[in-house]
Order: sequence, then structure tokens, then C-alpha cells
Amino acid sequence: MSTQMPLNSASALIERLHIVEPNRVESFIDSLLSTRSQKVIGFLNQHGFNLAVEDRAVLDDFAVMDFLLRDGVGIKIACQYKNLEPGANLNGTDFIPTLMEKAGDSDQTIDYFVLGTESPWLEQGSKKLLGGRKCHLLHGFHEEGEYLDFVRSRARDGALSIVLLAMGMPKQERVASVLRDNMKAPALVICGGAIIDFQAGRFKRAPQIMRKLNLEWLFRLSREPQRLFSRYILGIPKFLFYLALKK
Repeated sequence: MSTQMPLNSASALIERLHIVEPNRVESFIDSLLSTRSQKVIGFLNQHGFNLAVEDRAVLDDFAVMDFLLRDGVGIKIACQYKNLEPGANLNGTDFIPTLMEKAGDSDQTIDYFVLGTESPWLEQGSKKLLGGRKCHLLHGFHEEGEYLDFVRSRARDGALSIVLLAMGMPKQERVASVLRDNMKAPALVICGGAIIDFQAGRFKRAPQIMRKLNLEWLFRLSREPQRLFSRYILGIPKFLFYLALKK
């Protein structure tokens, strides 16, 4: 059970970010994989910030994460606005494959779980991400208690459970809290969003040059304008407005 205190505003999440310097990312991953308790890893981006402003339950779930990582240029701007060092951009689409690769190279016993999205993307993306390692899969259309029962019934004593949630915000943040607070074995619960869909090729990543220029959001918008119009065209001005008001 987390001992973090509730926050009064989403703006306070920026100060709670776990900032990792670019040259410390690998050692940070090593420390995650050595955990002997239950930890939640989440990613705060502009969309998540807006959700936290507008929904107290989402704010509470973000607030009690053990490691809340900076994802994207929007949160970099928020850090600079608050005179905080933004550190490395640890978006899940890049960070999670690195973590999984290091986990696969370790000699510890690990149980892998991927919960979220749907077939055939769930199977295809999980296989690619984990390099064919054995993995327990469950699609993203269940209640919180069903995910908890699924993981607890399959987690082995003495093993580290790595549980990747690929069901999007804000459901994955709620499920992550439930899993962390009700598991007994060591566990890393990771809020992965669309990571499995990207791995399966369901969604295409932006070209490297657009990623370097912090324009991946524009590429995604051009590919899925109807679905992402609200998130970016409406969401970016809203984010800046909320940030200025310190919501």
C-alpha cells in the first residue's frame, strides 16, 4: 500500500516526477529490476495531465505511483515553467522495450504478464516485445478484480512479476493501483498505453527526425485525425491553460 499523501492539484504532479538524467537511465532500470516489493511505473504526458486536472480519481492514481516518469515535450515545458530540471524523456514506447531487453538478459526468475489491447495485436505485440519469452496474456476488457485474480493465480513464489498494462489512460492507472496494493510477490506494474499496438504494427511510429524534433504527436494526429483531434488540437491549448492556472 502506498504511503504517498494526496495531492491538491495536477500541477503538483510535476514536482513529484521521478527525474532521470540521460546517462543514468540504464542504472535506473537495473534498480527497478532488483526490487523486492511492489512498484508502479507510470508516464505523465500532456494528455495524462489534462485527465488529472479534470478527474480527481485519475489525479489520485497518478499521485501514488512509485515512479512517475516524464513523457513528452509538454511535460518538459511544464518542468521548465516550474524551474525544474526535466531530465531524460522517458516515453513508454522507447523506455519499456529497453527495460524488457535488460530483464531478458538478467539471470533472475521473472514472470511476464501483458494485460490489455485485443487480439491479434495482443499476441503479436507481446511476442515481439518479449522476444518470444513465455508470457501470460489477457485482453483489455475486464474489470479490475479480474486482472488481479489473473496475475495472483499465475505469479510464482520467488519470481519477479513484470506486469505490463496496455489498456490506455485512465483505466491502466486504476488497475495498476489495485494490483500494487493487493499483490504479495515482488512486482513491477508498468502503465504502457499503446506500447503493444506499436510493437504489433497496428500503429506506426513517427520517423526518427520527427521524434527528435518533438513532433511525434503531429505524426500520430495525421494518421488518426478523428480519434486524436480532441487529445491534441483541443488538448494542447487546454494543457497550457491548465498549467498557467496551476490547476
